[in-house]
Amino acid sequence: MKSFFIADAPQYENQSITTYFALASISARDKKGGGGQYLVLTLADKTGTLDGRMWEEFEDGLRTCQPGSYVKVQGQITKYNGKFQITLQKLRLAAESEVETADFLPHTQYDIAEMWQELRATVDSFTNPHLQRLVNAFLDDPTIGPAFMSAPAAKVLHHAWIGGLLEHVVFLLRMCKRVAPQYPEVDPDLLCTTAILHDIGKTRELEWKSSFGYSAEGQMIGHISIAMGMLRDKLAQVSQVEPFPDRLRILVEHMILSHHGSLEFGSPKLPMFAEALVFHAIDDLEAKMQNLRTQLANHVANGARPDSVTEWIRSMDRQLVDSRAYLREE
Repeated sequence: MKSFFIADAPQYENQSITTYFALASISARDKKGGGGQYLVLTLADKTGTLDGRMWEEFEDGLRTCQPGSYVKVQGQITKYNGKFQITLQKLRLAAESEVETADFLPHTQYDIAEMWQELRATVDSFTNPHLQRLVNAFLDDPTIGPAFMSAPAAKVLHHAWIGGLLEHVVFLLRMCKRVAPQYPEVDPDLLCTTAILHDIGKTRELEWKSSFGYSAEGQMIGHISIAMGMLRDKLAQVSQVEPFPDRLRILVEHMILSHHGSLEFGSPKLPMFAEALVFHAIDDLEAKMQNLRTQLANHVANGARPDSVTEWIRSMDRQLVDSRAYLREE
């Protein structure tokens, strides 16, 4: 059973631990100046990730331990450049019978069944029958539906936990319902449809068995292109009952293609109409706010004061500060 979690690292600084992790990555690197190689690992559990180094007698571990497996380790927790890491003395493959899988993957703090019910209720309220049939074709799919309920929304940056994709979508739907009435140009059903389907490709782009990673399809194609293929399949399915309006199809496709908002962030097209502009703005805000929460939590977990400014956050191209903690400590 697992007794140490990565979030506990500040309590174990300079102490030796023996515990289990999910192995996110592993590779051998050459030592500077020669003299052989050393092992570089990324270890994970439900509370985060931890960098690891192993300097000696790692050949068996490198040969037998693969990314996605569980490992048992012995090592010392230290701090380097403001971040905790572990220097390993022992490493071996762990059997699944030795671990509780719930210890290794973070989980949404919200009830998945309740979020799923809220999503379905939103679709039931659609006034556009074509969009309603299209979305239900995805949600009722025996493969896509369960994956939608459990998938993370990302590997690391935002909503990177079981149920994260569903949580992200439900929060977006709440924002859609608040924002749409402010703009008479916006069709609320089209906006909500995009909220539900924009990241549907992540159900195949990502893998989440023992740790979060990318599938081969995800690495080579990406979730936007995957989503377009899934959309075409469902459009063909619903059109067998009643033809789906061609211009409405083009609008839905454009909103999925443009939801990242700019070419440099992976959108093949820029948002060209009201619903696409609004959706990109709220999707970007929702993702950034969750990333901010994650980065501030990691900052404190690494031993920093809650009111201090973080180090440079590459994913947001800036430093961050918790404004509430900053004012509280005045």
